[in-house]
Amino acid sequence: MFVTALLAPLLALGVVPIVLLSAIGVPAWTVFGAWLLVCMVLVGVDVALAASPRSVVVTRRLPDRARLGEHVEAAITVQNTGSRTLRGRLRDAWQPTAGAPAERQSLSIPPGERHRIRIPLLPRRRGELISGFAVIRSRGPLGLAGRQARHDVRGALRVLPAFTSRKHLPSRLARLRELDGNTSVQVRGQGTEFDSLREYVRGDDVRSIDWRATARAGTTMLRTWRPERDRHVVILIDTGRTSAARVGDSTRLDASLEAALLLAALAVRAGDHVHLLMHDRVVRARVTGVDGAALLPALSDAMAPVHARLVDTDWVGAFASVRSLTTRPSLIVVLTAQDAAESARGFLGAFPDASRATTLLVGSATDDSIVELASRRDSRLDVYLAAAAEQTMRDAQVVADAVRRAGGEAIAADPDGLPPRIADRYLELKAAGRL
Repeated sequence: MFVTALLAPLLALGVVPIVLLSAIGVPAWTVFGAWLLVCMVLVGVDVALAASPRSVVVTRRLPDRARLGEHVEAAITVQNTGSRTLRGRLRDAWQPTAGAPAERQSLSIPPGERHRIRIPLLPRRRGELISGFAVIRSRGPLGLAGRQARHDVRGALRVLPAFTSRKHLPSRLARLRELDGNTSVQVRGQGTEFDSLREYVRGDDVRSIDWRATARAGTTMLRTWRPERDRHVVILIDTGRTSAARVGDSTRLDASLEAALLLAALAVRAGDHVHLLMHDRVVRARVTGVDGAALLPALSDAMAPVHARLVDTDWVGAFASVRSLTTRPSLIVVLTAQDAAESARGFLGAFPDASRATTLLVGSATDDSIVELASRRDSRLDVYLAAAAEQTMRDAQVVADAVRRAGGEAIAADPDGLPPRIADRYLELKAAGRL
């Protein structure tokens, strides 16, 4: 059972009879005891007349998945199987990061009827959000007390990454289509494959003339080429302690997920194969062998429950896992931190040997506030902060130079700029015939 806030004013109202009866000689304690007994009887009657909250059937309905930061609606259906009208409130026990409203939902269900209560959610955290139960309070006709029951109706919602970087996808897809059209008239080279034959036009490269096709057609025919398809793109995301650092309004890991999703969406449209690996001490997520329209849902599902771990990443094991995914020519994109030589020592020591068939990109999300701190000189504190910021920027540059000497390419940008930077570099590699 439970009591409502009306019980306190009712008890306070007992001051009136205590004062009046004490004036005619009745002991105050006797009056107080009698008033307390009356209140207890009223509470007991209210509880007895309240509809039983256990004589209801509670069912839940909600979508399986939702994007981070997007509104979604859950629904709870309450069917009153008792003989009295159920008046009260319902509480759906979502965890705070689900963004459920704080206020309780009002209920008024006649016998034999069923009501659906809609609960808006605004997820604020990736992963599995769970509501393990719902609590129903049935209030008595006097409004002083009632009955309460818990119904174990589990609900789970998988919150996927926000993928806000998809706003950059249309422009990159347009450049990809333009790239396919432009490269079909260029000379054959590494990273290209035969596309089609067409008639020779003045200004075309004579080295691309197909003399056999010319003899058959009776006119000069030219071979055209396009960027080679069916290449492999391996995305390795660091989920160790450096990925837990906050950059802007989110963590470095969230920025890495955005970059990975945009690159994967672009690569699958270009006809390439995408593999995902999320690693710290062990493999936290792995997606391989999925192509076409099923790729992005598979990547989002795999990324959703993975969060940064406060451990040092085993880079030897991480690159060994990358080698197990594919042995064909590929683009390897490593999304990690490259801002301190001490933390990057293990990464650089395990850095794989680059070759003509393999291109390595190292992407890192940086904090714009560091550049801002480095430019301030207004006070003594600003000078010290500027010196620390300059040192941080210098350390990041040292690591980037070491990556280039090892045969890779370093890309650093703020969380909003990193996904399009990596996507642009992918298109440049396609245009250059290196992928």
